[in-house]
Amino acid sequence: MFFHFHRMRHPRFAYVAGPAGAAGVTHCEAAHIAVRAAFYSSIFPSNFSWVFASVVAAFLVLAAGRPAVAQALPPEVDAALARAKVPREAVAFWVSEVQGNAAPRLAHRSSASMNPASNMKLVTTIAALDLLGPAYTWSTPVYLGGAVQSGVLNGNLYIKGGGDPKLVMERLWLLLRRVQGLGIKTIAGDIVLDRSAFDLPDTDPARFDGEPLRPYNAAPDALLINYKSVVMTFTPDRAANVALVQYDPPLAGVSLPATLPLNPTAADCGDYRGALKADFSDPLRFRFAGSYPAVCGERVWPLAYADPRAFAARSIQGLWDTMGGKLSGSVRDGLVPAALLAGKPAVTGTSNVLADVIRDVNKFSNNVMAQQLFLTLGRVAANPPAISPGNLSATEGVADAKLPPASFAASRAVVQRWWRERLGDDAPLLDNGSGLSREERISALAMGRLLQAAYAAPFMPELMSSLPITGVDGTLRRIKTRTSGTAHLKTGSLSGVVALAGYVHALNGKRYVLVALINHPNAADARPALDALVDWAGRDL
Repeated sequence: MFFHFHRMRHPRFAYVAGPAGAAGVTHCEAAHIAVRAAFYSSIFPSNFSWVFASVVAAFLVLAAGRPAVAQALPPEVDAALARAKVPREAVAFWVSEVQGNAAPRLAHRSSASMNPASNMKLVTTIAALDLLGPAYTWSTPVYLGGAVQSGVLNGNLYIKGGGDPKLVMERLWLLLRRVQGLGIKTIAGDIVLDRSAFDLPDTDPARFDGEPLRPYNAAPDALLINYKSVVMTFTPDRAANVALVQYDPPLAGVSLPATLPLNPTAADCGDYRGALKADFSDPLRFRFAGSYPAVCGERVWPLAYADPRAFAARSIQGLWDTMGGKLSGSVRDGLVPAALLAGKPAVTGTSNVLADVIRDVNKFSNNVMAQQLFLTLGRVAANPPAISPGNLSATEGVADAKLPPASFAASRAVVQRWWRERLGDDAPLLDNGSGLSREERISALAMGRLLQAAYAAPFMPELMSSLPITGVDGTLRRIKTRTSGTAHLKTGSLSGVVALAGYVHALNGKRYVLVALINHPNAADARPALDALVDWAGRDL
């Protein structure tokens, strides 16, 4: 028996290519052998060959004669599917110990190719942890196109987007505050936004589901500001009989009502958004024809801006104005001149580390952040010098600025190649890496193998802490099961799709990988079946 052992630059996890299935060894089990081998080889490099051989031999003895058929669906899961009128042929389940050294507890249609919805974010975030590392950061460098004299920048101010997934208003304010810290109060030129780090076609935000104003439909951008969304905060002022409205970030050139009529007699908050009778179709004017129920107290409404291409310019100019800055020109798109790009930026904004970013991606299923991360893989991970040891982020934005532009095609190629080298066959069908897609596909078995390999990787703690906890936080905060607080699971939901994948800590102390994918028009009604599956996995005694 001959195995080929492949390792990439950082041996976070690896793959053993060979006769998976021989002597009862499944693909997921063969992958786990490789994971152990990579771990031991990093500790005992000189003894790797015998450690590897010992692991393989011991595993084959254990696996020999193992029955290949997993048990039927748990009765409570089967019953919940029946109540939802979802046939067994529309679901795929896989439950197995994280170590992969035993037959799966449950394997139902586990090789079927399914739409995973936001479970695809697991592929993106695990690939990012492995290829970029938990400490990777994004840079947003700022260049000065002239000298600063008496508080005036005599030239343009250039901001070069680097794909930061979380350049929210607070961090944009800090970046502009650092610009003011250079003594700049007035810009005698333009603010030029360089978005060339991403090579993406313009997209219609209504294309996916006809909901262009929902923040989950925001498109990625090399200079993504506040997820291309404005956050409206409504606060009742009973004395003045109005509701105060605050807009973050402020949008230059847009008419934004500061107050609304207050409805002091409404018995409950109900559909307060409907009661406002809002019209956001005109990007230059927000309108409210209704009133705000006083009983609601303070409420927050995030809204994707109707003209997403103009959002960065309007928000940057609006924030610069509110900070007391002056601008003689305009905020416009353009490129940083090559001569400036070759030098050192005046200031550089640095993102949160990747381990923090993926917490937002997974716990709150943030689509545009996931797509930013996916695009970064195609741009940075495809160019190894950009993430060489000791250079986990682009130094002062200069190295990153010289990388070729990102594209979804390049990212798909990088992740598929990574999958083949790390896990072998059964690579997923990728689109944008977020799961907001009708094209993306993966099998429950492939997702399970990925989670087993990630559990054995050095970055496992960062991945685990990024997943929602049942009944505690994220997208699982309101889910109440008998296993509340004991399962870390990524959710997925589209019209006709529900999914759940991650780790369940059972009563007997064992930890299981659980993957559940449902593709059916009644999928939303089958959520109780997923709850029942999690409870079943956690009750193993």
